[in-house]
Amino acid sequence: MRCLRIIARRFGGPEVLEAAQEEVPEPGRGEVRVRELAAGVSFSDLLMREGIHPEKTTPPFTPGWDIVGVVEKTGEGVSQARVGQMVAALPIHGGYAQYICLPEDELTSVPAGLDPAEAVSLVPNYVTAYQMLHRLGHASAGQRVLIHGAAGGVGTALLQLGRLIGLKMYGTASLADHQIVSDLGATPIDYQKTNFVDEIHRLTGEGADLIFDGVGEANVWRSFQALRPGGRVIAYGFTSFLQKGQLASGLRYRLRGILRPAGYALRAFLSPGRRRILPYSIQYLKRWKPAWLTSSASIFVNGSGIPFARPKTAETMEQVSDRSHPVAEARR
Repeated sequence: MRCLRIIARRFGGPEVLEAAQEEVPEPGRGEVRVRELAAGVSFSDLLMREGIHPEKTTPPFTPGWDIVGVVEKTGEGVSQARVGQMVAALPIHGGYAQYICLPEDELTSVPAGLDPAEAVSLVPNYVTAYQMLHRLGHASAGQRVLIHGAAGGVGTALLQLGRLIGLKMYGTASLADHQIVSDLGATPIDYQKTNFVDEIHRLTGEGADLIFDGVGEANVWRSFQALRPGGRVIAYGFTSFLQKGQLASGLRYRLRGILRPAGYALRAFLSPGRRRILPYSIQYLKRWKPAWLTSSASIFVNGSGIPFARPKTAETMEQVSDRSHPVAEARR
């Protein structure tokens, strides 16, 4: 049986994506074959495709950070997964395909009835938010927290989780998104018209306890300046690579994505006041603490952590008709 897979044969824009027909893969020992129902298309996928992301792989490769699907076949030695079970996973690569084979221990069971598009949005965004708040930030009630990009996927997840534990929250967002930020319990800050460093010091008196920075580059150091003594910036993204809605590319951006955060972290360590810049990477978490990742994913996908949560989904594949869209490019 033949199936479809999207391949990037070199780094670059959406034009590097190609649709390929191939035989359906067979699961190896300890693996299961998943028929995909939904695959996330996120900013991390675009960074990977451009070769900017620190976890980039060597072309040719299939992008696709996160998937939800149904177990169709199990390999030798599989003991828990069963055929017909709906599951979620975070393969990092390989998600843009009709079928994918994954190790059994990377799967998280998804309850019947949960929309696959919502479930696939929960895994990267809410696991990232939960891990940064609790594993890295050790957030506690009453702390003052600034969240950059507060109306985005990870931003809204941070706001929802932060409200549960009683954080005093502030969020940068464009004016059009201020109502979203307010509705989720935070004070919005218009980053386009306001110096957020000055505003945080004005609102808090001495600065924030925690700042979650998915912007990257120079914004990380500005965030550091908005901390109180003993505070921490948790840096986890590179949206600064977007220039007028387009993703900047090239070798200098690939190097900047790695070297600048490291330089800022060292500079922070040497600065007075016990303030720190801490990097977060969900793929490093998967590699070093796989049990943390699967247990956190289970909290949200299985419902115990999301009576409050409806993830933001920009659009689904069925809605993509613009031929300039990265996936539409691959389907020509």
